[in-house]
Amino acid sequence: MSNTSNPQVTIIVVPRERFSYTRESLTSIYKNTNYPFELIYIDAGSPRHIKDYLATEAENKQFKLIRTDFYLSPNHARNLGLQQATTQYVVFIDNDVIVSPGWLQSLIQCANETEATIVSPLICQGTSLHTEIHCAGGETGILEETKNGIARRRIIEKIYMQGRKLVQTQIERQPTKLAEFHCVLVRRNIFTSIGYLDENLLNTKEHVDLCMLVQKANGLIYLEPKSIVTYVPTTSLELTDIPFYMLRWSDAWEKASLHHLCKKWNLTEDEYFKNRYKRLGWRRHMTIINPITSKIPSRIGAKISNKLLRLIDKPINKLLTNYYTKKYQHT
Repeated sequence: MSNTSNPQVTIIVVPRERFSYTRESLTSIYKNTNYPFELIYIDAGSPRHIKDYLATEAENKQFKLIRTDFYLSPNHARNLGLQQATTQYVVFIDNDVIVSPGWLQSLIQCANETEATIVSPLICQGTSLHTEIHCAGGETGILEETKNGIARRRIIEKIYMQGRKLVQTQIERQPTKLAEFHCVLVRRNIFTSIGYLDENLLNTKEHVDLCMLVQKANGLIYLEPKSIVTYVPTTSLELTDIPFYMLRWSDAWEKASLHHLCKKWNLTEDEYFKNRYKRLGWRRHMTIINPITSKIPSRIGAKISNKLLRLIDKPINKLLTNYYTKKYQHT
């Protein structure tokens, strides 16, 4: 499980929204990480070829593999790994992230020198690795205001520098208020104070919740730009990815998460939340439906097909989510 007898950090890998990038992501961790670590891999219902690959890699590289035969929400998967970790630090990383050389050592060095509770790497995005910024820190919190005599509590979430080219940007280590779960280092003892990650946040705003809890507990969050990783989103899916993707970004999971966030932090369901409810399913439309209809040569035919598939998507997504809930809600 480690390349020394007493590593400081455990890397916990969890599925984000698909399984088909598993090999590339895991290979990058072992290729580009020279700092001592333990690794716990959560395999939550992957198809057989991924399951077999992970079992072989776990035996060869001696990391801990935790397998479930059903899909998990991200925080549920992270908590399974967290419960097994014993090191000073944990790194949560999604299975569609590629790391660069020296990434882990830079995170640890920042945490040791600043006494930070959370350290975020500079997170890039896209297949041109480590070139376009996805997240360079940001803001989280609650804004209390009065409008037309009515008191409101609004969520704050702002990501810095998204979309900028890395080569054109000079970034230094700095305090921040936002880190994302694509990849983040956390001092493990904070969970004694704030509890495990909130599994009622099924698919959205888990990172906002963690950052606000850490700040409430007087913890520090830092951005360490010497550590660079890249989140690699997909514009189309393999067939074996689709069921998990549909559940992961289901309407039911997103509505439940947003309702829970409002209740937990006593937020006002303002325009932000209303817009989120109106846009339910946009990820499925973008990643599943649009690639299908884009292949139709007729522009009018593509438009009609897209509209019909979006109408069909809603009941299918509801059936899938209900099936999962009934079968696995007590697991």
